[in-house]
Amino acid sequence: MDIGNQGGRRFARWRAACAAVFLSASASWGAAAEPIVIGQVAPFTGPQAVTGRAIHAGAKLYFDAINAKGGVRGRPVKLVTRDDAQKAEESVRLTREIIAAESPVALMGTVGTTNLEAIAKDGVLAQKGVAMIGAVSGASTVAQAPGIYVVKASYHDEVARLFGQLAAVGVQRVGVVYQDDGLGQDVLAGAEAAAKAHGMQLVVRAGYPRNTVAVEKAVAEIAKAKVQVVFLGATTAAGIEFVKQYTAAGGAGSMLYGLSIIDTDALLKALGPERARGYAFSVVLPQQGDRAVVREYLQLRQASKDPDLSARSMEGFIAAKALVKVMEGANTLSAAGVGAALASAKAVDVGGYVLDFSTRGQTASRYVDFAMFGARGKLVQ
Repeated sequence: MDIGNQGGRRFARWRAACAAVFLSASASWGAAAEPIVIGQVAPFTGPQAVTGRAIHAGAKLYFDAINAKGGVRGRPVKLVTRDDAQKAEESVRLTREIIAAESPVALMGTVGTTNLEAIAKDGVLAQKGVAMIGAVSGASTVAQAPGIYVVKASYHDEVARLFGQLAAVGVQRVGVVYQDDGLGQDVLAGAEAAAKAHGMQLVVRAGYPRNTVAVEKAVAEIAKAKVQVVFLGATTAAGIEFVKQYTAAGGAGSMLYGLSIIDTDALLKALGPERARGYAFSVVLPQQGDRAVVREYLQLRQASKDPDLSARSMEGFIAAKALVKVMEGANTLSAAGVGAALASAKAVDVGGYVLDFSTRGQTASRYVDFAMFGARGKLVQ
């Protein structure tokens, strides 16, 4: 018996087995490190770029924090983007493109009622089996669209709550400024219903063209009507321009209330503390430090150097955190698995702010509060 040869053969077999185990483990480790891709089609240029960048910055802030802790199930989250410049046809084309090219397990943060309505009408989400969380619109048409989930209260919730409070303090004459598209029409419908319910009068309804700051006509109509309150169902750039022109035209006697989608950080910066003083607005996402999600956001934001972080970024942050929680409980980290988990998620607590995605036809939250800029730009809530 050749003991040396037998030992050599056993060693060779042992070495081959070890190599096989190592290769198998390496393959597993490689698979575990494969990124989980999330896609975002939003405006990063154009009139609504400030919103698209802010939502993206908030989502990235959370994903970066999760990746620093090891990702989701040991896999990093990768946020990939396409710029639709707020053009609805581009939203549809780029949604199809990003799904085909990047194979995301979910989409998030597309901005604009008209854009989201176009995606829903196209049917790409249902066809490709990919869900979207944190769609940036509070319109009822968006909340009712299959596969699209909104993490904040609806526009109708905002207007109903505001008009109820205004009626309680004796306000009767209200003017509405609205963007003339799906967003504005939804806001206007909510205002009509709320005014009727509370015995108030919509004295004037002043529209402006979508994706513009051409508010001169609206300013003139509102100023002429001499209303007690002006409600701005407008986007950020147009809302800022309206406030500038309206106050210059002597409209300081009317109180200004802005829809939640107007970026208040951008407004305060553009107007300055004195001109912004007295501007009030809806708050549909938590902002106070008594909620864990706000403390977490503020801590991460303070350590970040991202210039695109703003008041609107909380929406992207919350959508990202909710998505991570859903992915952690999904059966599989695939588009189908994440979509199914999202559709059945009833109580997603992101830190004192709970979302219910399971009730179709309504947004995941109905939280509405109000705030105002006081002296020196200090926020009063």
